[in-house]
Amino acid sequence: MKFLLCIVSALTLGGLCNANYCRDANLCCPGRDSSCVVQKAHQNAIIEDLTDKPCYCDHACLKLGDCCPDFRETCGVLDCVVSGWDEWSECDTACGSGSMVRSRRIIQAPAHGGRHCPSLVQRRACQSHHGCNADSDVPLREESAMILPGGLSVSRHSNETVDIRKNLRIRNPDDPESNSHREYCVQFDVTKVSKACHTDSDYKALREGKTVCVMCEAAALRRDLNWRCGGHGVSGHA
Repeated sequence: MKFLLCIVSALTLGGLCNANYCRDANLCCPGRDSSCVVQKAHQNAIIEDLTDKPCYCDHACLKLGDCCPDFRETCGVLDCVVSGWDEWSECDTACGSGSMVRSRRIIQAPAHGGRHCPSLVQRRACQSHHGCNADSDVPLREESAMILPGGLSVSRHSNETVDIRKNLRIRNPDDPESNSHREYCVQFDVTKVSKACHTDSDYKALREGKTVCVMCEAAALRRDLNWRCGGHGVSGHA
């Protein structure tokens, strides 16, 4: 019975009994081709062993996972190979927001259905201020102000005469140049308010069209910004 099945299979495969591999069947097909198949058993036979399932020699088998064992070698499949990343370029602007770029090269192009090349270029955001004019407000406009409700301020919960924390901060500041005498206020015009602010009582003062006063406290003063708070939007102190 096995001999007869082999004869029938040989007729189907053009005289190749036990043609289990792409090399033996002389098959290598581009794209997706369901006829580019190696039948390990007669097409009408009942497959009891999973190793008897047909395998394919077309490029699509790489994605479908049903390639014959020797497909890559026999059909010359080559995956893309790329180099490592180059160094990031300089920021493409001298003042304000810009982007930096880095790239890599193709060392080996894909062939015969091999894995495609990944992205060869990456970009990321950058900031540059070295080319800004002294009176430029670009850096100021790009700052973000971190604003909290006044109820969370340390000054609302400390007593200047008996609170040791307040006294220690005044007598032993982290930076001798930073002290409460540098504190100042900034006015902000409210242009947009999210829905969450309308439901939270701590932010009831934030309404479109209104002006709010924000205290820049000693803890938020920054030496690198000439002793001001980040994000107040104007040069000098308002």
